[in-house]
Amino acid sequence: MKLLTHNMLTSKAIKQVNTGYPLLIEARDVKVSEVEFNPEFIAKIIPKVDWDCLRRAAEQLGHLDKIPASVPDTYENQQEFLKQAHHVLLEIELINGDLVCPESNRKFPVTDGIPN
Repeated sequence: MKLLTHNMLTSKAIKQVNTGYPLLIEARDVKVSEVEFNPEFIAKIIPKVDWDCLRRAAEQLGHLDKIPASVPDTYENQQEFLKQAHHVLLEIELINGDLVCPESNRKFPVTDGIPN
C-alpha cells in the first residue's frame, strides 16, 4: 500500500468513531521501489495530501529522512521538492502490517500491499 493511499483512508464508518484519521501504521514489511517520476501528477495531488499525516506515516515506516517539514508555497516549480514528494507518496510501500484506528484501536490488516 502506497502512502498516497494511506493518506486518504479513514475508519470513520465504524460505529462510535467520529474521525478515524489518520490511521496508525504497524509495519512488518516495507518495500521501496522505483516508480516513474511524473511531476505534473505530483503537483496536482499535493493540495489533496495531508502533509503532516504523510510525514507521520513515513516516520512510522522508518523513512522520514529527506522529507520536508512543510510544503513550500511555490512547490509546483521546485523540482527537488516534487521528487521528494514523489518518493514518499509512490515509492515507499507498506507490504504487510496493520492499520490501527486512532479512536477504537481496531486493527485492519494489510497483506501483500492490500488493506482490508
